[in-house]
Amino acid sequence: MREILGRRRRLLSQRSDGKPELIDAALTYATQWRWPVLPGVAAGPQGHSRCSCPDPDCTVPGAHPFDPGLLAATTDGRMVRWWWGNRPTAPIVLATGGHAPCAVSLPALPAARALTALDQMGMRLGPVVASPARWAILVKPYSMEQLGELLYAKDFVPGSLRFHSEGGYLALPPSATGQGEIRWERAPLPGSASPWVPDVEAVVDAVVEALTRTGVSAPEL
Repeated sequence: MREILGRRRRLLSQRSDGKPELIDAALTYATQWRWPVLPGVAAGPQGHSRCSCPDPDCTVPGAHPFDPGLLAATTDGRMVRWWWGNRPTAPIVLATGGHAPCAVSLPALPAARALTALDQMGMRLGPVVASPARWAILVKPYSMEQLGELLYAKDFVPGSLRFHSEGGYLALPPSATGQGEIRWERAPLPGSASPWVPDVEAVVDAVVEALTRTGVSAPEL
Protein backbone atom coordinates (compact mmCIF):
# COMPACT_ATOMS: atom_id res chain seq x y z
CA MET A 1 0.00 0.00 0.00
CA ARG A 2 2.83 2.40 0.87
CA GLU A 3 4.46 1.74 -2.52
CA ILE A 4 1.18 2.42 -4.34
CA LEU A 5 0.65 5.69 -2.48
CA GLY A 6 4.22 6.77 -3.22
CA ARG A 7 3.77 6.04 -6.92
CA ARG A 8 0.49 7.98 -6.91
CA ARG A 9 2.18 11.00 -5.34
CA ARG A 10 4.93 10.88 -7.98
CA LEU A 11 2.35 10.65 -10.74
CA LEU A 12 0.41 13.57 -9.31
CA SER A 13 3.49 15.76 -8.92
CA GLN A 14 3.39 16.75 -12.59
CA ARG A 15 0.66 17.57 -15.05
CA SER A 16 0.36 15.60 -18.26
CA ASP A 17 2.37 18.29 -20.09
CA GLY A 18 5.28 17.89 -17.65
CA LYS A 19 4.67 21.18 -15.81
CA PRO A 20 4.52 21.31 -11.99
CA GLU A 21 1.13 20.83 -10.42
CA LEU A 22 -0.67 23.99 -9.37
CA ILE A 23 -0.99 22.59 -5.86
CA ASP A 24 2.82 22.43 -5.52
CA ALA A 25 3.17 26.07 -6.55
CA ALA A 26 0.30 27.13 -4.29
CA LEU A 27 1.91 25.37 -1.33
CA THR A 28 5.26 27.06 -2.00
CA TYR A 29 3.61 30.48 -2.07
CA ALA A 30 1.54 29.86 1.05
CA THR A 31 3.75 27.82 3.36
CA GLN A 32 7.30 28.81 2.33
CA TRP A 33 6.87 32.42 1.23
CA ARG A 34 3.86 33.17 3.50
CA TRP A 35 1.88 34.70 0.64
CA PRO A 36 -1.91 34.34 1.19
CA VAL A 37 -3.48 32.59 -1.79
CA LEU A 38 -6.84 31.20 -2.84
CA PRO A 39 -8.22 29.49 -5.95
CA GLY A 40 -9.44 31.67 -8.80
CA VAL A 41 -12.65 31.16 -10.72
CA ALA A 42 -12.28 28.82 -13.69
CA ALA A 43 -11.99 30.28 -17.17
CA GLY A 44 -14.41 29.18 -19.86
CA PRO A 45 -13.83 26.20 -22.18
CA GLN A 46 -10.38 25.93 -23.74
CA GLY A 47 -9.97 28.43 -26.56
CA HIS A 48 -12.59 30.79 -25.11
CA SER A 49 -11.84 33.96 -23.19
CA ARG A 50 -15.18 33.98 -21.35
CA CYS A 51 -15.09 33.58 -17.58
CA SER A 52 -17.31 31.13 -15.71
CA CYS A 53 -18.27 33.82 -13.18
CA PRO A 54 -21.72 35.49 -13.44
CA ASP A 55 -20.30 38.66 -15.07
CA PRO A 56 -20.68 38.32 -18.88
CA ASP A 57 -18.23 41.22 -19.38
CA CYS A 58 -15.54 39.96 -16.97
CA THR A 59 -12.25 41.66 -17.89
CA VAL A 60 -9.97 39.15 -16.10
CA PRO A 61 -11.46 35.74 -16.97
CA GLY A 62 -10.16 33.02 -14.69
CA ALA A 63 -7.75 35.42 -12.99
CA HIS A 64 -9.82 36.56 -10.01
CA PRO A 65 -11.42 35.05 -6.89
CA PHE A 66 -15.13 34.27 -6.77
CA ASP A 67 -15.96 31.43 -4.39
CA PRO A 68 -14.38 31.64 -1.87
CA GLY A 69 -14.01 35.41 -1.75
CA LEU A 70 -10.74 37.29 -1.46
CA LEU A 71 -10.92 37.51 2.34
CA ALA A 72 -10.53 33.71 2.49
CA ALA A 73 -6.93 33.89 1.18
CA THR A 74 -4.65 31.92 3.48
CA THR A 75 -1.14 30.65 4.18
CA ASP A 76 -2.54 27.48 5.80
CA GLY A 77 -1.15 24.47 3.95
CA ARG A 78 -4.07 22.26 4.97
CA MET A 79 -6.57 24.65 3.39
CA VAL A 80 -4.46 24.98 0.25
CA ARG A 81 -4.30 21.17 -0.10
CA TRP A 82 -8.06 20.92 0.34
CA TRP A 83 -8.82 23.63 -2.21
CA TRP A 84 -6.53 22.31 -4.95
CA GLY A 85 -7.29 18.70 -4.08
CA ASN A 86 -10.88 19.47 -5.07
CA ARG A 87 -10.07 21.95 -7.85
CA PRO A 88 -6.68 20.86 -9.25
CA THR A 89 -6.80 23.19 -12.28
CA ALA A 90 -7.94 26.31 -10.42
CA PRO A 91 -5.76 29.39 -11.04
CA ILE A 92 -3.68 30.57 -8.08
CA VAL A 93 -4.68 34.04 -6.90
CA LEU A 94 -2.49 36.11 -4.58
CA ALA A 95 -4.22 38.49 -2.16
CA THR A 96 -1.93 41.51 -2.45
CA GLY A 97 -1.00 43.76 0.48
CA GLY A 98 -0.62 43.14 4.19
CA HIS A 99 2.44 40.90 4.53
CA ALA A 100 2.28 39.86 0.86
CA PRO A 101 3.78 41.74 -2.10
CA CYS A 102 1.79 44.27 -4.06
CA ALA A 103 2.33 44.90 -7.78
CA VAL A 104 2.46 47.49 -10.54
CA SER A 105 1.33 46.24 -13.95
CA LEU A 106 1.32 47.58 -17.50
CA PRO A 107 0.62 46.23 -21.01
CA ALA A 108 3.05 43.56 -22.21
CA LEU A 109 4.81 45.41 -25.06
CA PRO A 110 5.56 48.62 -23.12
CA ALA A 111 6.48 46.43 -20.13
CA ALA A 112 9.07 44.49 -22.14
CA ARG A 113 10.64 47.73 -23.39
CA ALA A 114 10.50 49.27 -19.91
CA LEU A 115 12.28 46.27 -18.36
CA THR A 116 15.04 46.52 -20.96
CA ALA A 117 15.44 50.22 -20.16
CA LEU A 118 15.42 49.51 -16.41
CA ASP A 119 18.18 46.95 -16.85
CA GLN A 120 20.24 49.53 -18.74
CA MET A 121 19.63 52.02 -15.90
CA GLY A 122 20.90 49.49 -13.36
CA MET A 123 17.53 49.24 -11.62
CA ARG A 124 17.25 46.15 -9.41
CA LEU A 125 13.96 44.33 -9.88
CA GLY A 126 12.41 41.38 -8.12
CA PRO A 127 10.00 38.86 -9.65
CA VAL A 128 7.89 39.87 -12.65
CA VAL A 129 4.65 38.01 -13.45
CA ALA A 130 3.57 37.91 -17.11
CA SER A 131 0.40 37.11 -19.01
CA PRO A 132 0.09 37.56 -22.79
CA ALA A 133 -1.61 40.93 -22.18
CA ARG A 134 0.06 42.43 -19.10
CA TRP A 135 3.21 42.15 -16.99
CA ALA A 136 3.22 42.85 -13.24
CA ILE A 137 6.29 43.93 -11.26
CA LEU A 138 6.07 42.75 -7.67
CA VAL A 139 6.84 45.41 -5.06
CA LYS A 140 6.78 45.83 -1.30
CA PRO A 141 3.33 46.23 0.28
CA TYR A 142 1.90 49.74 0.06
CA SER A 143 -1.34 51.39 1.12
CA MET A 144 -3.77 53.37 -1.00
CA GLU A 145 -2.73 56.44 1.00
CA GLN A 146 0.93 55.92 0.02
CA LEU A 147 -0.09 55.39 -3.59
CA GLY A 148 -2.19 58.54 -3.64
CA GLU A 149 0.72 60.64 -2.32
CA LEU A 150 3.07 59.07 -4.86
CA LEU A 151 0.82 59.74 -7.84
CA TYR A 152 -0.07 63.25 -6.66
CA ALA A 153 3.62 64.20 -6.61
CA LYS A 154 4.16 63.18 -10.24
CA ASP A 155 3.49 65.40 -13.26
CA PHE A 156 2.57 62.43 -15.44
CA VAL A 157 1.65 58.78 -14.90
CA PRO A 158 0.58 56.61 -17.87
CA GLY A 159 -3.09 55.73 -17.60
CA SER A 160 -2.29 52.14 -18.53
CA LEU A 161 -0.46 51.51 -15.24
CA ARG A 162 -2.49 49.46 -12.79
CA PHE A 163 -1.83 49.14 -9.09
CA HIS A 164 -2.50 45.91 -7.19
CA SER A 165 -2.38 47.13 -3.60
CA GLU A 166 -3.97 46.10 -0.30
CA GLY A 167 -7.36 44.53 -1.00
CA GLY A 168 -6.32 43.63 -4.54
CA TYR A 169 -5.26 40.41 -6.22
CA LEU A 170 -3.00 38.96 -8.89
CA ALA A 171 -2.92 35.58 -10.66
CA LEU A 172 0.35 33.70 -10.14
CA PRO A 173 2.24 31.11 -12.26
CA PRO A 174 1.62 28.48 -13.47
CA SER A 175 -2.08 29.37 -13.71
CA ALA A 176 -4.02 29.00 -16.94
CA THR A 177 -6.63 31.77 -17.35
CA GLY A 178 -8.89 33.13 -20.06
CA GLN A 179 -6.09 35.63 -20.75
CA GLY A 180 -3.62 32.80 -21.40
CA GLU A 181 -0.86 31.16 -19.36
CA ILE A 182 0.54 33.07 -16.40
CA ARG A 183 4.32 32.71 -16.21
CA TRP A 184 7.42 34.25 -14.62
CA GLU A 185 9.11 36.80 -16.87
CA ARG A 186 11.62 37.29 -14.03
CA ALA A 187 11.46 34.27 -11.73
CA PRO A 188 12.27 34.42 -8.00
CA LEU A 189 15.70 33.10 -7.09
CA PRO A 190 15.55 29.34 -6.42
CA GLY A 191 15.49 28.37 -2.78
CA SER A 192 14.71 31.87 -1.53
CA ALA A 193 12.76 31.89 1.74
CA SER A 194 10.77 34.88 0.52
CA PRO A 195 11.60 36.70 -2.72
CA TRP A 196 13.06 40.19 -2.46
CA VAL A 197 10.92 42.97 -3.98
CA PRO A 198 11.65 46.72 -4.45
CA ASP A 199 9.73 49.73 -3.12
CA VAL A 200 6.76 50.90 -5.18
CA GLU A 201 8.15 54.48 -5.37
CA ALA A 202 11.35 53.30 -7.03
CA VAL A 203 9.47 51.13 -9.52
CA VAL A 204 6.92 53.78 -10.52
CA ASP A 205 9.63 56.44 -10.90
CA ALA A 206 11.79 54.12 -12.99
CA VAL A 207 8.94 52.80 -15.16
CA VAL A 208 7.65 56.30 -15.97
CA GLU A 209 11.20 57.44 -16.80
CA ALA A 210 11.80 54.33 -18.92
CA LEU A 211 8.57 54.79 -20.87
CA THR A 212 9.45 58.44 -21.44
CA ARG A 213 13.00 57.58 -22.57
CA THR A 214 11.88 54.90 -25.01
CA GLY A 215 9.05 57.04 -26.37
CA VAL A 216 6.53 54.28 -25.69
CA SER A 217 2.94 55.39 -25.50
CA ALA A 218 1.43 52.64 -23.38
CA PRO A 219 -2.10 51.89 -24.62
CA GLU A 220 -5.08 51.79 -22.30
CA LEU A 221 -5.56 48.08 -21.60
